[in-house]
Amino acid sequence: MAFNVLLIGAGEINFGSVEGPWNHSLRLERKLSDRLRVVGLVDPDVARAKSAIDIKLGSPSAAAYANCKILPTVTEAEVTLSPDEHPKLVIVGTPPFTRGTDILGQDLELQLIRAFPDAALFVEKPVGSGPVDACWRVAAELEKCKTLVGVGYMLRYSAAVQKMKQIIADNQLTVMGTNARYVMAYEFARKLAWWDKSRSGGPIVEQATHFCDLSRYFGGDVVLPSVSAHTVEHDEAPGILSAKRFDETLVPSSERLPRLTSATWKYEGGAVGALTHVIALHGITYDTEFEVYADGYRLKLVDPYNAPKLYVRRPGLATEEVFSFENDDPFYTEVATIIDSIEGTGTSPILSSYADAVKTYELVRSLLHFPSDSLQTECALQTWQIRLASELSAEAEYARRAAA
Repeated sequence: MAFNVLLIGAGEINFGSVEGPWNHSLRLERKLSDRLRVVGLVDPDVARAKSAIDIKLGSPSAAAYANCKILPTVTEAEVTLSPDEHPKLVIVGTPPFTRGTDILGQDLELQLIRAFPDAALFVEKPVGSGPVDACWRVAAELEKCKTLVGVGYMLRYSAAVQKMKQIIADNQLTVMGTNARYVMAYEFARKLAWWDKSRSGGPIVEQATHFCDLSRYFGGDVVLPSVSAHTVEHDEAPGILSAKRFDETLVPSSERLPRLTSATWKYEGGAVGALTHVIALHGITYDTEFEVYADGYRLKLVDPYNAPKLYVRRPGLATEEVFSFENDDPFYTEVATIIDSIEGTGTSPILSSYADAVKTYELVRSLLHFPSDSLQTECALQTWQIRLASELSAEAEYARRAAA
């Protein structure tokens, strides 16, 4: 029986890029094989959408896209798709500023549940880049409509991450701390919007959100007022980048990205978290590590996106244990999990609900400075907390220099 899928976004999330393994269409093809029926691709850039589908029509999976309609808006999809073309699953692979709120033009999830109330949603991370209180209103509406939703924090589905969880559970450990390090290779990051905080939300929201989510997955909820962060800004000597392939002067100075963000925080359970995000490397290879500490144990996950290895130091062993997971594909696992959940055939739960993903967004936003009234509410964002703390620190540094 055919499985109808509607794709939102004709860019790298759904169709792949040179920078990373994101490519939801390939995972759909692998999971559903000849059952896959892509009924439509929604993107306001119709030419780009047509190009993406034309490439698919020349691939071994061409049959899945044979009747795919190119649509500029969700409204157009609603009026164009016939009842037998209504999707079981909608993959939302658009930039965060298009979704996650109830603000007109930034409300993709709400548009979709109105147009296709029986469809499940798979939403890319982070849940948005707008006010956090708006994200919570979206979460409430999704809950009210009983919409099945998964959010693309695929590292939770990693076999290496699940091995870490197993070690912690088997040894009844209490996490003492987490330490995340994300060093980006920026040379091929040419999209101007990505380098503009007002559009992308910044590198913590766009990239480090995965590690903020892993931090919460192991450490628990964060005490938001405890977040402290410092940055290297674009106009400081250590922040000069030599391999940019775009004109950064097109971005207002106040909206340009920090080159390094270093943050710490306290978890509600007593543990401490730390994060360092750096825009520094050339080429396309990133450098990423995530550590968890507990009494007698140090778990270090290296290169979780591509060829993950887990290094475990435990009591009684003179050397580290090393586990390799080269053949694991957490992107596939998360897509397969939501499809199995739709069909009622799965035994594994969706690991990142929409409401839980909003909590990760709270941490990310807390690391950033976004002058929003939502930051005055009790649900002030966690991911944003890092940006807030880092930019306040940068402002204090500028004031110090001016006074010197």
